[in-house]
Amino acid sequence: MKYTVLMLFAILMMLSSGFAAEPANQKAPDFTLEDMQGNKVSLSDFKGKIVMINFWATWCPPCIEEMPSMEKLYKKLGKEDFVILAINIEPDAREYVAEFLAKNPYTYPVLLDGESLVQELYGAYRLPETVIVNRQGEIVNRVVGGRDWMDETMIQLLASMVNG
Repeated sequence: MKYTVLMLFAILMMLSSGFAAEPANQKAPDFTLEDMQGNKVSLSDFKGKIVMINFWATWCPPCIEEMPSMEKLYKKLGKEDFVILAINIEPDAREYVAEFLAKNPYTYPVLLDGESLVQELYGAYRLPETVIVNRQGEIVNRVVGGRDWMDETMIQLLASMVNG
């Protein structure tokens, strides 16, 4: 059943615009970035969880449009087994990301990649770009472009990974 759900997930993602399945067993490269409070956050901190890594910028309208639905998804799927890491890729962005978040308070972690090291590591050059990492630390999908993350199909697919 587990593999059937994952296969269905992969097929649906490939058929949907902007989705691309990743090569099997491709390990997600570990990274460490600072969050908005200056704490170091690493991908490896979330070992055993489903992780949604979202690359974004404050100047990117589709990025800004999808963030409220990411917040709803984050609250719906919970923080025990599902994590969103929103990685801002703008140089020297701490001040204006802080201003943006003051007006748009999201509860998922926002990390700063001002030198674009993680962006390059993941080859995420089309914003927004989202990478889904499974419990084994493997990249299973890449989503290019803004999405309504509260779309029922999205919720079912991600919930099946979280609950499976």
